[in-house]
This record gives sequence, C-alpha cells and structure tokens, in this order.
Amino acid sequence: QVHLIESGGGLVQTGGSLRLSCVASGGTFSNLVMAWFRQAPGGERESQALAVVGRSDGNTYYDPTVKGRFSISRDNAKNTVYLEMNALGPEDTAVYYCAARYSRTIAVTREMYPYWGQGTQVTVSS
Repeated sequence: QVHLIESGGGLVQTGGSLRLSCVASGGTFSNLVMAWFRQAPGGERESQALAVVGRSDGNTYYDPTVKGRFSISRDNAKNTVYLEMNALGPEDTAVYYCAARYSRTIAVTREMYPYWGQGTQVTVSS
C-alpha cells in the first residue's frame, strides 16, 4: 500500500508561484509513476492529470492548460514528487492531489491511479 502526503499549498496572489510536494511511503517510489490532479471548488476532481512524471524524470506529460506554467519533477532519493506552479491565476484555485501507480508507462486519466493523497488547498486571490 502506497501512502501519499501532499504539502505546500496556501494562499497566493495572482501571478504568484507555489511549489507543492508529495512524499510517498509504503512502496517502491522509483517504480511509481506520479501525477498531480486538482479539484476546483464545487467541481469534481478533474479526470485528466495536470502533470505526470514517469519513473525516470525525463518522461513527463502536461495538460495544455498548465504547460509552460507548471513543472513536475521527482527526487527518488527523497521519495518525493514536486509541482512547481508559476503565473498562477484565480482559475488555478483548487485542491491539488498527488496520485501514484505502479507502471512503466505514463497515464493521464484519473481511473488509472489507485493511490491518492488527501490533497492540499491552493487559493489564488485576484
């Protein structure tokens, strides 16, 4: 069983930046594909990942809505995945979730990820 804990959320002004972290335990981190999803207020958790990083850091995916603004990375020595978020706007206000799956390949849809964190709130003020 993989346990995920996110941190780094908070309140930021429009145009600001945040870095989210997700620490994994209970599994073999280097064998996990890691992803970030989000759920906006009053909405459902998005079905497509914002960003995904494969087992080696060179293989990444970004949703078009965040490509160029968000950057995903991982530190296998620390069992941690990061999401660097820049140029934030009110539309980025959401609970951000870290997710994981054991696989050699990247997946971008929510149902492909069996392991989830509890989420961290990001609020962007206008």
